[in-house]
Amino acid sequence: MRIVVKVGSNVLARKDGTLDVTRMSALVDQMAELRKQDVQIILVSSGAVASGRSEMKGRVEAGKLDAVSQRQLFSAVGQAKLVNKYYNFFRDHGIPCGQVLTTKESLGTRQQYLNQKNCMEVMLGEGVIPIVNENDTISLQELMFTDNDELSGLIATMMGAEILIILSNIDGIYTGNPTDPDARLISVVRGEEDLSQYIHTSKSSFGRGGMVTKYRIARKVASEGVNVVIANGKRDNILPELVEAIRKTDTAKETPTCRCTLFAAAPHEVSSMKRWIAHSEDFSKGALVLNAAAADVVRGEKAVSVLPVGVAEIRGSFEKHDIVRIVDEAGNQLGVGRVDCDSDKARTLLGKRGQKPLVHYDYLVLDE
Repeated sequence: MRIVVKVGSNVLARKDGTLDVTRMSALVDQMAELRKQDVQIILVSSGAVASGRSEMKGRVEAGKLDAVSQRQLFSAVGQAKLVNKYYNFFRDHGIPCGQVLTTKESLGTRQQYLNQKNCMEVMLGEGVIPIVNENDTISLQELMFTDNDELSGLIATMMGAEILIILSNIDGIYTGNPTDPDARLISVVRGEEDLSQYIHTSKSSFGRGGMVTKYRIARKVASEGVNVVIANGKRDNILPELVEAIRKTDTAKETPTCRCTLFAAAPHEVSSMKRWIAHSEDFSKGALVLNAAAADVVRGEKAVSVLPVGVAEIRGSFEKHDIVRIVDEAGNQLGVGRVDCDSDKARTLLGKRGQKPLVHYDYLVLDE
């Protein structure tokens, strides 16, 4: 079994923002136990910026650095401290670990995506636990992951994980405010069941995201065939309990016994190419605007190609095999896909019948 464990800032940070090394040690103990059960683990860990902030407390003059410079400084200092702690804790169990820093931009091409995947496959094959984090020191603000929830979702689908475990400081998604005694924990979500009415928009104390992001990522990753669990990382022995519960559960029909919210994996398989495309929207180079008839067909079919006869307009400039957005004439996005020709060639084909698809359905991912 292969799992991805995402540990949020609110799990690793105390109320004063300092790193909770006791919690880190407990989580490493749990992952070491899972390793004995032949579970391959990829760890996506937040906490670098919070760690660096506490390390530099009193050293940075107030107002001297802007927000971006502060994030870069705290990340650079904190990442070294964070990984060093993990290294020592894993070493106590005789388990090697390695740092993998990435950016959204570095996963923007198919080749870079495959290079990243190969690196972690080699690490796992040699018994090394990859510890993944976004490289905040060089990430552009407009091309940053929303938070590590988004990064962990991409990693889980890229690496073909069976389970993505998102650890926060809450047990999962509730039907109301978790502090309300009448609020009920939602144990399982299947298909396109909509929980948006229950999602609070507030962000976490130390991270960039919140439950809105977790919900969006969980639905997306589950639709790609991965079981996703949101659970409380501060509960004792939470990781072995979750893995055991999911192993014993037919997630398509049954509810796990552990305290969490499970987004059950869709029964259909999604190709590696489509998984990459699904997470590449931010790198789209242009758009294909569908006429009303073609837009209706795309909305109603799961396996359909985008043909020139149904395209009313080409927006932007792109090369062959770039990612493009598929939109209707009102600008509503229908999906994203890998285009089979450049924008100049595409414009010469507009409205023509009997032509090859501009985006074949094997390379098209429709929005939910």
